[in-house]
Amino acid sequence: MIRALTVELGARSYPIHFPGDADAAIQAALAETAMAGRVSVLLTDEGVAQAQAKFLARGFGSIPRLVLAAGEKTKSLESFGRVLDFLAANKLTRQGVLWVLGGGVTGDLGGFAAASYLRGIDCVQMPTTLLAMVDSSVGGKTGINLSAGKNLAGAFHHPRAVYVATEFLQSLPAREFAAGMAEVIKYGLLGDAALFAQLEKTVLTASHAELPAIIRRCCQLKAEIVRADEHETAVEGGRALLNLGHTFGHAIEQVTGYSAYLHGEAVAVGLVGAARLSQKLGLLPAGDAARIGHVLAAHQLPVRLRSPLSVAELQAATAHDKKNRADGVRFVVLNALGVAATRSGIPPALVEAVWRELGAA
Repeated sequence: MIRALTVELGARSYPIHFPGDADAAIQAALAETAMAGRVSVLLTDEGVAQAQAKFLARGFGSIPRLVLAAGEKTKSLESFGRVLDFLAANKLTRQGVLWVLGGGVTGDLGGFAAASYLRGIDCVQMPTTLLAMVDSSVGGKTGINLSAGKNLAGAFHHPRAVYVATEFLQSLPAREFAAGMAEVIKYGLLGDAALFAQLEKTVLTASHAELPAIIRRCCQLKAEIVRADEHETAVEGGRALLNLGHTFGHAIEQVTGYSAYLHGEAVAVGLVGAARLSQKLGLLPAGDAARIGHVLAAHQLPVRLRSPLSVAELQAATAHDKKNRADGVRFVVLNALGVAATRSGIPPALVEAVWRELGAA
């Protein structure tokens, strides 16, 4: 069994559990919540409800649940309103608990609703995708997309606890698993060169013996960054480093209407973009940039755009990135494999050149 770890935030600290038996762990947690007189409700999506029907029946029984459509388009104002209405219809007080079972979309949406309803109620994150396990379920960033860009509305609202049960990955489609690997690779690139080297030698699968320990390492890396810069206020570096590859990736998602690429797929192309930008800035040797592309491709991830997109539209989308500051677009670059940094003031022509190398026109 993988040891639990704690996201250290003083009075708001919370555990990340890695249960060997998800059924037993969740039933025990729900029983404890009920004993305290707290009402529980569940948010999930249609894909998870179908794939995990037996787990839901055993673990949650007759607990009220809201099942939304799967996919990035669910991270919307409309869905946000539906979750709030669901909480109100079930008469949750500030002692209520929202249990969120699903991937990054459901986790981000549910967390934002929990942050907003009655100005904040507890939520428990139960990620079912690799991407959500290593990234979005940890750290308290919640949100939804607006037509102007990704994650532009949201709040910092940490969960009461996170349960990472790798058994959920057995029913995860191969494409979704690969998308999660983009975030795993990202952690090696931004803060653990040894992890990146391990991923060069090992192509992970949902049943690989090393996967649980690697997931825990990613969670540990994120917890350390969140503890040091919880609200992303560091002048340089800090929590913004977690967005390595995301400035490019979010632009791809926005321009394609959040339908052509899974988030992790867009991030994978974005990681190649960040590597090539770092190379053009004289920070990263060409050989290291090539290594990044090889690792991504080995894990069945795209390393360039599947079809050409407008450079002008992609450049415009980066202008709406939430990490930007008064001095312009802020990118995360690589000073070396395992060492990331934030950089502003990059000439637009240099970024455009990267986009063209990625297949934009």
